[in-house]
Amino acid sequence: MLWFWVWTLLVVGTLVGAFFLGRRLYRSGRALVEEAGRAAELASVLSERVTELEAVEQQHPVRPVRIGDRDAARDRWVEAGEIRERRRERRRTRFRATYERWRSFSR
Repeated sequence: MLWFWVWTLLVVGTLVGAFFLGRRLYRSGRALVEEAGRAAELASVLSERVTELEAVEQQHPVRPVRIGDRDAARDRWVEAGEIRERRRERRRTRFRATYERWRSFSR
């Protein structure tokens, strides 16, 4: 009679463990499908953005400069420096605004 209760307890324990394992696998699978859906949406947004950037690149192609033409190369170098400086200034402005916003929270 004792063996009956031991085996019954083992079978019931196995069934309970199988239930919890199955439930976890189901939830993990459902989460995986949701993430795959989000990844597909992100991929479509990304492909649209790539198409937009390719169109912009077609409108403003990179102009090669011959090394022999030093004046044109120097002008392009100065122009690129000005563009870099404007980017740096915009970055500094954003940083300062962010820093001030953070400081306002800590006061």
